[in-house]
Amino acid sequence: MRWWERQIGGPMRGRIIALLRRGASTVEELASALGVTDNAVRTHLQLLEREGVVSATGSRQGPGAGKPATTYAIAAEAEPSLSSAYAPVLSTLLQTLAERTSPDELDELLREVGRRLGPASPKSGSLDTRVRAAAALLSSLGSEIDVERTPDGFLLRGHACPLAAVTRDEPHACHAVEEIVEAVVGVPVRECCDRTAGARCRFEILRPSA
Repeated sequence: MRWWERQIGGPMRGRIIALLRRGASTVEELASALGVTDNAVRTHLQLLEREGVVSATGSRQGPGAGKPATTYAIAAEAEPSLSSAYAPVLSTLLQTLAERTSPDELDELLREVGRRLGPASPKSGSLDTRVRAAAALLSSLGSEIDVERTPDGFLLRGHACPLAAVTRDEPHACHAVEEIVEAVVGVPVRECCDRTAGARCRFEILRPSA
């Protein structure tokens, strides 16, 4: 059984997701396949819609002359989250690159990835506003970030890492994230991530000298 069939709100919602990945279905079709009532399916679909996993895609005329039934499918933006392939593919890709390039070349390559992922220009507003925007971005990517003021600027202190599957073996991957943060805040950023007892993001942001 795949992880999302066990964990996205329980096995019933996981089974609904599995059916919808095969094609758009109506409430009645899902209820028939699952052996439950239409109302039970509607309750689960409402929750999955609210979480952005499922969306209404159209309507389908049933065998009778009644009102067309709404069809549901997996939301396009949710499909990547249902895959478990990204972490092992990324990890193997970085291992392969590390074998074929020098450390400096790999580091520059990952920094270029970060620059491409970051915004073309820094966010607007004060440095405090830009730092908090960077923290929000890292949180949206899968980290839990606290913003701390320091004598020299700010520290983004993470309690998780969005690239934890690869950073312990390939710490250069943190430099891609460093470049993303720097692109958001528009001032120098130094990566000082904690990789001792689990991957945790740490980024020092230096206040420009007057």
